Amino acid sequence: QVQLVESGGGLVQAGGSLRLSCAASGRTFSTYAMGWFRQAPGKEREFVAAISWSGTNTYYPDSVKGRFTVSRDNAKNTVYLQMNSLKPDDTAVYYCAAVAVPGPSVVRAVASRYDYWGQGTQVTVSS
Repeated sequence: QVQLVESGGGLVQAGGSLRLSCAASGRTFSTYAMGWFRQAPGKEREFVAAISWSGTNTYYPDSVKGRFTVSRDNAKNTVYLQMNSLKPDDTAVYYCAAVAVPGPSVVRAVASRYDYWGQGTQVTVSS
């Protein structure tokens, strides 16, 4: 069982930066791949970033590649999402998620593959 709690959301101007954190409980956090997703009002949940359990493999969609960076600190049971050059289109509720995977380099980009979800944190980017 893994419980996830996101923090770090808020209001920022376009071009600004935010860093989201996701604190996980559970002794096996280091063996879960982690992901970040977002959902804007009236839209489907969208994949934002994924990181393998080892931290050596990451994956991003084109919409955030080069602007967002995912990282993790297994000693602190925490995963981070550094978001730079934010745009109004990045406005959404951001969720972190955890998935059990068969190896240290595996990442997942599909929301339905994830086993555990946080409650979300709101990010609002003003123009």
